[in-house]
Amino acid sequence: MRTRTALPRWLRPANRVVRLLTRLGLRLGTIHVLTVPGRRSGAPRPTPVSPLTVDGHRYVIAGVPDGDWARNVRAAGRGELAHGRRKQAVTLEEVTDPGVREQVMRAFPREVPHGVPMFVKLGLVDGADPDGFAAAAGRVAVFRLRAS
Repeated sequence: MRTRTALPRWLRPANRVVRLLTRLGLRLGTIHVLTVPGRRSGAPRPTPVSPLTVDGHRYVIAGVPDGDWARNVRAAGRGELAHGRRKQAVTLEEVTDPGVREQVMRAFPREVPHGVPMFVKLGLVDGADPDGFAAAAGRVAVFRLRAS
């Protein structure tokens, strides 16, 4: 049985603000809004993510692999990625190759430095350096993004 990670209380309100600002057309650094159909309702479910590029491929990381947005991505396999007013249809595939997952996680602190404190605060990584992130590759979900 898997245990659920307790998320900070401020995360949902902060995500709502990010979604609103993106809807207004503002770009917030590397933060994009990924909208995928809900696995049960089919209703659009938006969540802020920070894509990163490794070896020419784009990825997003779910720090809580059993979180709703990760489960919705697994069920739908597709979504829409918005950055400001720019939107792109994408397909998402979970990465199962441990070597690729480790490579993506190792790149995260360099590519998405503002996301490092969240991973550390939630106890998802062993350290804020690339090695600490690489060690967490088996505890997170990594999805490859492709334009549809």
